[in-house]
Order: sequence, then structure tokens, then C-alpha cells
Amino acid sequence: MGNLFVVATPIGNLEDVSLRTLRILKEVDLILCEDTRVTKKLLSHYNIKTPVISYHQHSQIKKMKQILLMLQEGKNLALVSDSGTPGISDPGNKLISFLIQKSDSLKDFKIIPIPGCSALLALSSVSGLPMDKFVFLGFPPNKNKRNRFFEELLYQLNNFKHPVIFYESPHRIIKTLEEVYSRVQGFDLDYQVVIGRELTKKFETIYWGTLEEMIDKIKYDRIKGEFTVIIYQSQ
Repeated sequence: MGNLFVVATPIGNLEDVSLRTLRILKEVDLILCEDTRVTKKLLSHYNIKTPVISYHQHSQIKKMKQILLMLQEGKNLALVSDSGTPGISDPGNKLISFLIQKSDSLKDFKIIPIPGCSALLALSSVSGLPMDKFVFLGFPPNKNKRNRFFEELLYQLNNFKHPVIFYESPHRIIKTLEEVYSRVQGFDLDYQVVIGRELTKKFETIYWGTLEEMIDKIKYDRIKGEFTVIIYQSQ
């Protein structure tokens, strides 16, 4: 019986890796990578020689069928993303869904989580906000469904008062924050914001404040990086 290990990897600092993760990456027959070049940096750092192949958002059904066959043949595979936990705003969930649907009640193989780093949890832990319940919305869409994304964000904030978490890229963070700000101006409410940039990396920065303050701080901060954003309606 083969095993698919869904393995979380560091989101920046390569020291943020568990002993179990290193053992699994050494012992499996093959590692499925979002980008083999990124994963090889981690493997090289820990002198891991396991072969790698690509599995990403553009992979076709043919690739997923090959992975299923390897598991049915008794191969042990590790699924990793470029950083963080596979399946969380990541194409890994598509592969896992396919395997569950095509397997015989998962008698042919096991799917085993190897937990670890996640940007949304890292920022939540230092946010100072009530995080017993929260909503995660992933990345805002580029074009289609973008209005629906912001409508959902405001609905969660104003009706359930749960913190809302989402990711954003460096070239769109200001536009996204400005769009949220324009939509909440009509409400006489207090919105707290926590933003993490380059979490666990050399230029890690965490901002606390209002939406307006966040826009001003980040707009004039020339160091770029991936962003994690938490917004909370505190009134």
C-alpha cells in the first residue's frame, strides 16, 4: 500500500521545518513539487537526494492519473507546495480530491497530513485579535468574481464580526486595500487591520493599525514581498 504524505514546508526561514518532515522527505520514493526549483533549495539545504517531479495548478488529468497509479503500485509520495501547507489556497487540494474520487474507498493507499508552517496561522498568532473563529478567503481574484470577493469579505466582517484573512501579492496589495477602504467608508464602524509581509524571512514586517494607516505605511515601504492580511470589525 502506498502513502501520499501532504507535507508542509517553511514559508521563508528554512529552519522552520520539523524532524518528521525531514524524515518523510528523505524516505519517500518521489516528491511532487509546485516548482521543482524552489523545492530543491530546501532539499539541498538538508542534503536530501529524493527525486522530484512537478505537480502544479496547470497539471493535467494525465499527471494525476500517473500519481494515482504510482500510489496503487505501492509507491510512497510526498506532496509539497512552494511554501506552507499544501491544499491551503494551493493546487494540492485538486489532486487530493481527484485521488479520493478515483480510489476504492482509499483501500489502495493512505493520505497522511504532515503539519507545519502556514502564513495565516503565523500572523494570527501575533495579531492580538480574537481568533477563536475566523474566515479565510485565499487570494482575491484578478478580474472575474472580484466584486463577489469583496462583497463576501464585507458580509463576513459586518454580519458575523469574525476576523477575515486573505493573501495578496506585492503588486496588488495597495489596490486591494484601497478597494476595501472605499467599500467600508460608508459604515460608521471601526476596522482593525494586521498585515504580515515576508513572514519568517529576512525583511519580515508586521503592521497593526487602521485600513487608512496600512495603505500609507505600505505605499511608501519600498521592500516588496508576499502579504497576509487580517481585517476585524471591532464595534
